[in-house]
Amino acid sequence: MNSSVIVFPGSNCDRDIANALIKLQFKNKMVWHKDTELPKSDLIVIPGGFSYGDYLRSGAIAAKSNIVKEVIKAANSGCLVLGICNGFQILIETGLLKGTLLRNNGLKFISKDVNLKVTNNDNEFCKNYSKDRIIKLNIAHNEGNYFTNQDHLKELEDNALIPFKYCDNKGLINDENNPNGSINNIAGILNNNKNILGMMPHPERMVDKLISNSDGVDLFKGILN
Repeated sequence: MNSSVIVFPGSNCDRDIANALIKLQFKNKMVWHKDTELPKSDLIVIPGGFSYGDYLRSGAIAAKSNIVKEVIKAANSGCLVLGICNGFQILIETGLLKGTLLRNNGLKFISKDVNLKVTNNDNEFCKNYSKDRIIKLNIAHNEGNYFTNQDHLKELEDNALIPFKYCDNKGLINDENNPNGSINNIAGILNNNKNILGMMPHPERMVDKLISNSDGVDLFKGILN
């Protein structure tokens, strides 16, 4: 399977995701933000980091890059697109995903491991996870507080477009287990066609038991399968 990782000035997780993809047998290419053509891609990843230093607004400048125009075309044609952390923010800024990502509730940068419940696995990204499985991934963000209006929230809930929610190690979902204040403990969302996933946690950091855990592996294996 062919994958492409988009690289912006300020990306700092591009090599992490590339290493994870290569480890899991993707044929990966790195694509610079000024490029105007995408390689043949079954999966496009917009990685985490701080594109353009998060100036103006997280992801706002990157969303206007040359290559993002091609990402939008590919996404609208059905290509799988994964936006992680800053990549999620960029997808929001492009309009490929709805809602917004606000400052964390405590107005502080958060970097820690968190528990997530797999609330829906009826999509290409999560099909290798069992529903209600609890996994542990890492977060590292300042603007990860997902918010949307009530109509869109209902649409997300009714159409199984929320694959992950923050929880405790037993799967309890409540305010105490919400690290950033996201509405309904949302850690990631899908578009209506379920070919675009934006998520704040970093699955690429959890693909090796020696340095973390392997809870991110099944996300990438699901895409491969």
